[in-house]
Amino acid sequence: MKPLTYRDAGLDLDQYEESLSQMPPLLRRTHGPRVMDGFGGFAALFSLDYNSKLFARNYRKPVLVTCCDGVGSKLKVASMVGRHDTIGIDLVAMSVNDCLCTGGEPLVFLDYLAMPKDDPPLTRAIIKGISDGCLQADCALVGGETAILPDVYQPGDYDLAGFCVGVVEKDHIVQGRAIQPGDLVVGLASSGLHSNGYSLVRKIVFDRAGLTVHDFVPELGRTVGEELLEPTRIYVRAVQNILRHYPVKRRVVRGLAHITGGGLVDNIPRVLPPGRRVFLRRGSWPVPPVFSWLQRLGPVEPMEMDRVFNQGIGFVMIVSRYYAESIVSQLKEDRISTWIIGEVREGEPGVEWVA
Repeated sequence: MKPLTYRDAGLDLDQYEESLSQMPPLLRRTHGPRVMDGFGGFAALFSLDYNSKLFARNYRKPVLVTCCDGVGSKLKVASMVGRHDTIGIDLVAMSVNDCLCTGGEPLVFLDYLAMPKDDPPLTRAIIKGISDGCLQADCALVGGETAILPDVYQPGDYDLAGFCVGVVEKDHIVQGRAIQPGDLVVGLASSGLHSNGYSLVRKIVFDRAGLTVHDFVPELGRTVGEELLEPTRIYVRAVQNILRHYPVKRRVVRGLAHITGGGLVDNIPRVLPPGRRVFLRRGSWPVPPVFSWLQRLGPVEPMEMDRVFNQGIGFVMIVSRYYAESIVSQLKEDRISTWIIGEVREGEPGVEWVA
C-alpha cells in the first residue's frame, strides 16, 4: 500500500511554504518602530512604550480596543471578477473603522484566510490588499493564519476574517453619553457600497437583472465589477485628526458611528443615550448613483434601501453645533466629502427622516 502524504489529503506543504515566504515584505512595509523584531515566531510583539515621553503624554490610562469582522459575500464578486488585491482593504476597513468609533487608535491587525487548497499568487494578492489597508490606517499588520481546508470549501472559494487591536486613553473614550439636543450630525462620504448588503446586490444584479461583472453601466461610468469591488473607505487618519484637534474633554465630538449593515437607521442609535433621537434630512447629501441604480433594478423599497445600504454616508460624527462647520471644513481638507445631514432632538433613541 502506497504511504499517504499531506498532499494526498489536500495540502501541499511545498506550496504552503511558498505562500509563507511571500509574507514578510508585505508585513514589514506596515511596521513602525513599535513593532519588535521576531518575524517567524509564534506571536507578534508590539511595544506600548516606544518613545515613552510621547506615549506618556497621550496614554496615562490606556485602554485596549478590540474588533473583529469580515467582508461578507463581496468575496464572491472578487472571485467573479478574478481580482483579489483590493478585498483586503475592505477587511481592514471593517475593523479599524469600528475601532475608531471609540476614539481608538488602531495599533495592530491580524487576518485569517481559509481556502480549499494553497494558491500562492492568490494568497499574495489578498495579503497585499490587507497590507495596503493597514498602511492607510497607520496600523501594523503583524501576522495571521492561512488555513487550507479542502473538505470545507469548494474550489475557487475562500473566506476572510480580520482582527484589530487599538488603544484609547480612558478619559478620551467616545461613548455618546455627552450627546445633547441641538448637536449636529456630520456625515462622511462613503466610497460606494463598502462591504455590506452584497447578498442583496448579487440577487439584484446577477440573478434578477442578468448582468455580468464585465457589463458596462453608463450611469456608473464603469463596469459592474469595477463598481462592486470599489474598496471600503478607511476614515482613521481624517477622524483621528479631528479628535486630536478637538480633545474629547472639550465635549466637541460626542458620538461616532461606522455605517455598515443596517445603514444609518440601525447604526446611529447604537451610540445614542436615552432620551436622544436623531433627525436626518433627505437631500442634505448627494446619494451616489450606484444606490439609485440598484433600487431601480431590484426594485427595492426606499425603506429597505435605508436598512441595508449606507446610501453614501460611511461614517457619522455627532458634534457640538458650534464646531460643526469647522469640522466639516477640516474633513474636506483631508479630501473627504462631508455634510451636515441632521440634528439631535429629545425623544426615544432612533433615527427619523425629515424633508
